[in-house]
Amino acid sequence: MPIKNRIAGMQDEVTAWRRDLHAHPEILYNTHRTSAFVADKLKEFGCDEVTTGIGRTGVVGVIRGRATGSGRVIGLRADMDALPIHEATGLEYASEIPGAMHACGHDGHTAMLLGAAKYLAETRAFDGTVVLIFQPAEEGGAGGRAMCEDGLMDRWNIQEVYGLHNMPGIPVGQFAIRTGGLLASGDIFHIVVTGKGGHAAMPHLALDTTLVAAQIVVSLQSIVARNADPVESMVVTVGMFNTDSKAPNVIAHEVRMSGTVRALSPAMRQLSHDRVREIAMHTAAAYGATAEVTFDPGYPATVNHPAQTEYAAQAAESVAGHVDRNVAPLMAAEDFAFMLEERPGAYIFLGNGDTAACHHPAYDFNDQAIPAGSSFFATLAEQRLPLD
Repeated sequence: MPIKNRIAGMQDEVTAWRRDLHAHPEILYNTHRTSAFVADKLKEFGCDEVTTGIGRTGVVGVIRGRATGSGRVIGLRADMDALPIHEATGLEYASEIPGAMHACGHDGHTAMLLGAAKYLAETRAFDGTVVLIFQPAEEGGAGGRAMCEDGLMDRWNIQEVYGLHNMPGIPVGQFAIRTGGLLASGDIFHIVVTGKGGHAAMPHLALDTTLVAAQIVVSLQSIVARNADPVESMVVTVGMFNTDSKAPNVIAHEVRMSGTVRALSPAMRQLSHDRVREIAMHTAAAYGATAEVTFDPGYPATVNHPAQTEYAAQAAESVAGHVDRNVAPLMAAEDFAFMLEERPGAYIFLGNGDTAACHHPAYDFNDQAIPAGSSFFATLAEQRLPLD
């Protein structure tokens, strides 16, 4: 069961949708035009239900199969938001919104799920219900969590949930997946070190917070090197370091630094938090200073469930003929993780070919991947909800 003929025949139409979305990017929850575009298409296709305003600007469509006796319900998710990046592609359909760009391919994800929705609404060759989830604010706004908090899973009785993301560097139309941690959690930490400011010529009368904070930066790297299990993945990065000193001959009274911790499992995530706090506070105390540590929790790790990973791999294999079932995990974060915390499911990569990386101003979603992506969604629905 390769790419579906009906979906292949829709490629020009779906590409036109994708390029329209690309030209009109919207950031975070401000996906008003995009959400209206999606809702209008779903109604045009004849979906049984179309609901807007879930998770502020999310859209949910429902398609019931020829039979519904199985009572089974699966969710298929696409993200809709763009990034605050100035586009540098020079394409004829480039962003018309200064400082906003679909630099991560969410325009492609949305268009591919719309293509699958049109096919499924026409054929309905399944027993059960398909819930189409179009989510805002994946790029830092936790739109997936917002939709879940709005009752997404319970309201539509979703039993399994699946999503995909394009991946530059993987051949166009090919798929890759793994069981367990696929994408990392991502949390931001803030450390404020307070000592005693003074004159650079009289350090013995001061308490040099720059020295203390520098020792903390170095010591934080021991978390990965000496605390984390060597077969686990973790990244600790200090990205900002600022003193309150405004002159080279002043010893700072206070230093503020911020960074990120990333991990592929809840246990490693908790370990990173504990050790950042302990190292900062005890290192500061050893020098007679104090350190205050706070965290801004980000997205949890995207952890694929074993059975659903295999279901997704089988659907992808039906479309592409081969699937990499042991792709290396990435340390980027993805808020589909919130949906996987509520329901079993899986997230899969779809090849975007030899293109610029995601989040690069020269990136563009590869329209040649559309038939594979739409066919994956449709095939997965039919395989998970088979007619007798």
